[in-house]
Amino acid sequence: MSEIPAQAHQARVPGETWHDSLWHSSPPGSIYDYIKVASFSIGPDGLIDQWSLRAEELFGLTAAQAVGRDPVDAFMPPEIRADGHRRVAEILDGKEWTGLIPFRIPGGDGGGGAHGLAEIYVMPTQTEAAERAALCVVVDVRALRRIESDLAASQAIFGQSPFGFLLFGTDLTVQRANRRFATVFGGAAEEHRGRTVHDYLPPHEADRMAEALRRVLETGESVTDLQITGAAPGSREHRHWSINLYRVHGGTGRPIGVAGLGTDVTRRHLAAREAAGVRRNLALLNAAGHRIGNSLDLETTARELLDVTVPGFCDLAAVDLYQGLLLGDDDRPARPQGPGVPSLPPGLGAGRAPSAPLRRVAFASAVSDAPLSGPGALVSVGDVHRYPAASPGALALRTARPRLIEGGGTDDLVQSTLVVPMVAHDTVVGLAQFSRTKGSEPFGERDRAVAVELAARAAVCIDNARLYRREHERALILQRSLLPPGDPEAAGLDIACRYLPGNAATEVGGDWFDVIELPGHRTALVVGDVMGRGLRAAVAMGELRTAVRTLALLDLEPAEVLTALDEIARGLGAPGGSQQASRAALHSRDADRSEVYLATCVYAVYDPVTRRCTIANAGHMPPVLVEPPDEGGRPRPALLLEVPPGMPLGVGGEPFEEVEVELPEGALLALYTDGLVESRDHPLEEGLRGLREALADPVRPLEDVCDHVLNTLDTRHGEDDIALLMARVQGLPVDAVGDWQLPREARSVGRARELARAKLPAWGLEGLLDTTELLVSELVTNALRYGEGEIRLRLLLDRTLVCEVWDANLVQPRRRRARDTDEGGRGLQLVGLLSAGWGTRRTHRGKTVWFELPLPGAAAEAVSELSAEQLLSMYG
Repeated sequence: MSEIPAQAHQARVPGETWHDSLWHSSPPGSIYDYIKVASFSIGPDGLIDQWSLRAEELFGLTAAQAVGRDPVDAFMPPEIRADGHRRVAEILDGKEWTGLIPFRIPGGDGGGGAHGLAEIYVMPTQTEAAERAALCVVVDVRALRRIESDLAASQAIFGQSPFGFLLFGTDLTVQRANRRFATVFGGAAEEHRGRTVHDYLPPHEADRMAEALRRVLETGESVTDLQITGAAPGSREHRHWSINLYRVHGGTGRPIGVAGLGTDVTRRHLAAREAAGVRRNLALLNAAGHRIGNSLDLETTARELLDVTVPGFCDLAAVDLYQGLLLGDDDRPARPQGPGVPSLPPGLGAGRAPSAPLRRVAFASAVSDAPLSGPGALVSVGDVHRYPAASPGALALRTARPRLIEGGGTDDLVQSTLVVPMVAHDTVVGLAQFSRTKGSEPFGERDRAVAVELAARAAVCIDNARLYRREHERALILQRSLLPPGDPEAAGLDIACRYLPGNAATEVGGDWFDVIELPGHRTALVVGDVMGRGLRAAVAMGELRTAVRTLALLDLEPAEVLTALDEIARGLGAPGGSQQASRAALHSRDADRSEVYLATCVYAVYDPVTRRCTIANAGHMPPVLVEPPDEGGRPRPALLLEVPPGMPLGVGGEPFEEVEVELPEGALLALYTDGLVESRDHPLEEGLRGLREALADPVRPLEDVCDHVLNTLDTRHGEDDIALLMARVQGLPVDAVGDWQLPREARSVGRARELARAKLPAWGLEGLLDTTELLVSELVTNALRYGEGEIRLRLLLDRTLVCEVWDANLVQPRRRRARDTDEGGRGLQLVGLLSAGWGTRRTHRGKTVWFELPLPGAAAEAVSELSAEQLLSMYG
């Protein structure tokens, strides 16, 4: 018993005396809360004479039910009662006994009741009368087996578990730690007793853990998967733990602490972060596929790359493109050095040369206005610069391989930069820089691969935009070269024209217009539109415009011109021309292989003498006519001329109709393409109404009217080309026209010379009298000799002098070389030599033969006199 006071003294609570400590009751969690120990005594007669409360709990019988009964008969099975009575007799004779005895709890008939196994320690005793008795101490074996299992499980947790385990007391200090926990945090398991979470974790994490422990202890609610980060002693590596907490209760059900089970989930966290990084990169590449390359503009594409990468991939970024690429001269390296391409030794050749000029086209930052660091750090958007020879930027451009620049100065905001060449089709088009600031994760190998992929996608889009821009510019140059140069001039007309190409995002269209001078001071006005876009449409437009000018020189009627153009348009897409196209139309297989070119066109011929305009239309917008104000000065509304639209050129199979309109003096005629009156936001009817309203005041100068129309209508949509041709009618004055009818007789030749000699001095053209007299005589003589009907002579004065001789014969004269023995046949040769031009055309009632003389001046002297060689050539 000498050890009991010492142990009691060690367990004494501060402030208590030794005596109080010795007799202090056991706190919750005592071993007796778990082991079911009961006692009862047997009297000298072998019957139960005392029954404890623990015995009531163990056997389920009250003292009144148990006292006075034979314990062998009451609790033992019948088959061992004989042995039981013998053992009781031995005990009452003074013999101790210990052993395991099965027992049953009496209950009901038939010997039913609960069964169990008890370990009994029987000690002989004596009564006051010196009679022999016995004291029995009973322990429930089942409780002992459970305790043994619990101890084994506890030893497994504390000695064999791969997870860290801590048992916290009610004061939140460590009561016990297992071996795994001690292995991670150092020392022996016993050395962690009394510590708190602040001894293991950073302050903010320790506060979170302590709060969780306190909440579990107070509420009893478990905490699952509490994520805690920290570092093991002596290590800088951050670890991640998943903590599970639950409250621990004693045998009486009172809380005695909190148990914590910790699992190291660092690898899982790293794997999750890697997976998140992969998902982020895939989302980034997916966004790049949707957002980069939506336009065909180089600078816009570069900005789209930065919109995708900042701030999702980096904090700062910039894009530099070769200056030559932006200017369209392709002044950049054709191919970079790469695998299989020999590179120069360090310090030789390319290593000493700086990069080709580049222009910074885009910059983006997610950290206010922080600049880049490293190569090109001080370059602003729009600046042209070169990278020094040994810089990472120059090396990346030269080798077409990315470069990683780590770290920076103390005051430098950037800690990691990726310099990535933008390569498209084995050609470097520029350089992209991606930077991350301090506080962000530095670039890794996976980031390098993502940056290369992003730069490559943007480079392909930029190269496509470059190719499109080049084709667009070439098509635009071709188209402009095919339009009339300068300001067109025409007799009896004031001309103004405008051409607006579509924007850079749309390909060049096939819109065109033309002003063609015809014999007799007449003028052909043409506006057309080839369906389709791009270089093919521009080429087709050029071919049709050339064909129109050729047909116009034949002096055909407008409907005949469109009919011939329709045949030409159908032959543009077939290798063998129009005939091959007609054959292909009969065979669907060949028709599928031939391209179809369709175009709309309106062709108008204006005669300034009669002020009559003949118009034919092939599926084009109707012309607009604005008559001069009325007598009161009020403007007249603009009218859409009712010209049969016809089918577009290239369809074929339908004839074209023409109408003839008399244009009053001062009237305004407008021809245009659909891009002027139709767009995605404005329907055709609205555009036509707006055009008529814009032409409501035609009195102002014609150039101002053109500008007013373009500024009033929606002409900046850029969806299509716009062609506008406007003409104000100014007929030839009456005194500028000489028109006579001559009878069909020989003296009409002399009469024609007299009329010409009388008219030219009135116009101040005395210098042209002799030439005009001679040529008029030749034409009238031919009309008398080869023509029919009455002869008509007409002289027209405008920028040149035109003489026309009309007759009723449809046979047109043909110029030929006369033989030495021929007496005639040299008249038309003489006309061709002395005039600036001559020709013939059919009319409704015959034909007209004409010649043209320039007015006196330098050009006139060039053809006013014939050399001896020219005269001799007429006779040999």
